[in-house]
Amino acid sequence: MNRAEKATLQLQSVAVLRMLKETRTYDELAEVTGLPAGDLNRYVNGHVLPSVERARDIVGGVGRDELADELEARIRVDDEGYVDNSGVVFDQSFLDLVAPVAAEAFDFDRPDVVLTAATDGITLGAAMAGYFDARVAYAKKSKETAVEEFIESRQRLQSGIELTYYLPASAIDAGETVLVVDDLIRSGETQELLLDIVDRAEGVVGGVFALIAAGDEGLDRAKGRTDAPVGALTTFEE
Repeated sequence: MNRAEKATLQLQSVAVLRMLKETRTYDELAEVTGLPAGDLNRYVNGHVLPSVERARDIVGGVGRDELADELEARIRVDDEGYVDNSGVVFDQSFLDLVAPVAAEAFDFDRPDVVLTAATDGITLGAAMAGYFDARVAYAKKSKETAVEEFIESRQRLQSGIELTYYLPASAIDAGETVLVVDDLIRSGETQELLLDIVDRAEGVVGGVFALIAAGDEGLDRAKGRTDAPVGALTTFEE
C-alpha cells in the first residue's frame, strides 16, 4: 500500500466514524469500536488520523457491521417479499461509505470497470467506481440509439420471461478487470447475465458485490460462476 492509498484508507475510516457518531455519544462509539473515547474525539474532529492498522479495522470490521445494521434499518420488505431500498440507493453519501467498507471486507481486486444493471444499481456502481478510480458501465434492457455495436446477454428467467441486457461493446476492453455490483441479489439471474457480458467482452471478473442479498440462492449462483470474491453487505431470509 503506497502513501496515497494509506491516506485514503485513513480518511475513509474517519468518514465512517463521523457517520456512526451522528447517532452515538463518544462513550457509545468507544464500546462499538473498542477504541478510547478520547482518540475517537480527535479522529472525528480532524485533529489526527487513525493509524493504518486502526483505519483498516474501522473500515473492514466495525464499519462493515455498523453499515450493515444501518442498511437493515433503512430497507423495507413487504409481505410478498418485495424490497424497498430507496432509502439507500438515493443516498449517495451513504453509498460512498459502503464502497471502501466493501473493498476492505471482501478484498476485491482493483477493477478497471465497475459493471452494474440499470437502474437501481447505478448509484452504487458510481460509488464503487469512484472509490477504485475505475470506469462505471451499466447494462440496459434496451439498446442506445446512437451505439452501433453491443454485447448482448439473454436468459429465460424462472418465471418464463426472457430477459436481455445490452452493453455498448466499447465499455469493456479484453483483459480488463471488472467488478460486478448491484443493489439487490435474489435469484442471481441478473448477476449471471452481467457475468456473461464480462465473459463475452473477454474481461476478467474481479468480484461480485450486492448491497442486499435476499437469501443465499443468488450468492451461491454467482459463486458457481467465478472464483473471485462474492459477497453482500447484509442478507435477509425470505
